[in-house]
Amino acid sequence: MHKVFVCYHHANDQYYKEDLVRFGKTHDIFLDWSVDTGDIDDRLPDQTIRQLVRDDYLRESTVTVVLVGTETKGRKHVDWEIYSSMFDGQKNKKSGIIAITLPETNCSYFQAVHAGEKEAVYPQETSWTSIDSRAEYERRYPHLPDRLIDNLMKSEARVSVTNWDKLTVQTLRFLIEAAHNDRGQCEYDLSRDMRRANA
Repeated sequence: MHKVFVCYHHANDQYYKEDLVRFGKTHDIFLDWSVDTGDIDDRLPDQTIRQLVRDDYLRESTVTVVLVGTETKGRKHVDWEIYSSMFDGQKNKKSGIIAITLPETNCSYFQAVHAGEKEAVYPQETSWTSIDSRAEYERRYPHLPDRLIDNLMKSEARVSVTNWDKLTVQTLRFLIEAAHNDRGQCEYDLSRDMRRANA
């Protein structure tokens, strides 16, 4: 099983994080390698928190799952975790990225980027649309963090977006395996400055 870092807004979406981890453990889909509430003292300086997350958690994981709720987009820690997951450093290598939109976002769109993903996760879909406009991505995914939108615009980044209600044992296992296998070939856009404050 692969080590997965779950990135989420702790105050709003803890329930979904716990549910995802419980589901993954019950069905032997992945090992949880994420920061839990209370693991890191939030009174520490921002730079220390970033370093602890990067070196103690992301270093061991190979896939980052971003749970996208209604306020995830504006959270500085979420942005730092996504940036660190995409950064190919000496200690921690870049991870594969999966974004999962939560029910509160009312998002019905998804993006399949890995070989076999359309058939494995969306077998009922018969027509697919290619998007090359940032405005259209922002319309479809108004709650997605800007850094993820940057990388949806770049096909070499291979960021999958799916909906919470699409998750089954088979689909989650496929998405994690595909993100893990393709992570070395991902070319992420890291040009955006890291968020300094919560929105």
